[in-house]
Amino acid sequence: MATVELRFSALPEHVRTARLVAAAVARRAGVDEAVLDEVRLAVGEACTRAVGLHQNGGITAPVQVLLIEEEKQFSIEVGDEAPRSVPGEGASGAAGDDVETEEDEMGLAVISGLVDDVEVSAGEHGGSIRMTWPTAPPLAPLP
Repeated sequence: MATVELRFSALPEHVRTARLVAAAVARRAGVDEAVLDEVRLAVGEACTRAVGLHQNGGITAPVQVLLIEEEKQFSIEVGDEAPRSVPGEGASGAAGDDVETEEDEMGLAVISGLVDDVEVSAGEHGGSIRMTWPTAPPLAPLP
């Protein structure tokens, strides 16, 4: 299992770089060429979401992207350090929270539409989105 770790300052201009790196590593890992645009779009959406959460929360920590190559799959995990209330706990009802929640839900809907296997986690210490794609077995060398 090979893992590439990418960390970048929570600035929108770094999202493009994260998309390009993710697509290059996904291609090398054996993700089907037909799916690479979806990988780029999903990573861009997840990174944009993380950047927005950091900027809105005044968090200076970097956004973390893990690119994980496993035996028959390739996963990308985008992590943020923006605290969110744990489900079941009381949430604040500030007016700005509704707009942020709508944008967050829209971003997650876009990602879910692009990726079949998505796991979203969030808690008081931040959250992550893990997206997984199947990989093709390596081709046997020609004789």
